[in-house]
Amino acid sequence: MPRLKQAGREAGNPFANQIFDLLFEDRDPIAEPGTATGTPGNWWTVFNIVPDAFKHTTEGFQFYRSKNRKLDPKLRELGQIRAGFAVGSQFVFSQHCKASRDVGLTEDQIAAIPHWQVADCFSPLERAVLAYTDGLVLQRGRVPDGVFEALKAELSDEEILEFTYITCTYMMHAIMSRALKLEYDDVEERVVEIAAPDGSDTDVMSMVDEGGN
Repeated sequence: MPRLKQAGREAGNPFANQIFDLLFEDRDPIAEPGTATGTPGNWWTVFNIVPDAFKHTTEGFQFYRSKNRKLDPKLRELGQIRAGFAVGSQFVFSQHCKASRDVGLTEDQIAAIPHWQVADCFSPLERAVLAYTDGLVLQRGRVPDGVFEALKAELSDEEILEFTYITCTYMMHAIMSRALKLEYDDVEERVVEIAAPDGSDTDVMSMVDEGGN
């Protein structure tokens, strides 16, 4: 379950209710969850507890899909899918696998997102975009001059700004999804202590150290 409460049609948010009609048809999004893509849909119901936030995030989705964008959708999706993977969001990564297919990325390219650095299925520009994404997401904006120069060689300033804004927005979405346990990111923490078979608290490395002296 999400870590925050949810709000459905009973909240009386006309804008959200229009989206619910599209995603859930005539079902109650909380009592009968499930969207056409297979997600529970609680991203929407949690955001709906703050109607302004619901509208703001939805308009963000509309922004990146607008016909006014100069950025190639393939490059956009490379940033979004890599951001989802780099943050570790199952939800963002999974959703943008599907979106990547819609804009023409190949199955080989989608499969290579985790190890793009050693994959040979990306063009020089696509590799520059992926490197830039890692600079934004993994290095928190610490982008080497060489990476940025590779972008500037083929993209306009407007395209770079669009890419930067969209990719950073999806880094935020991925982080929020994990923090609030939304959609496919409602998972238990994997990094926990595993008890020793005999229940002892002996430190293995101390045993090795003692054995070597």
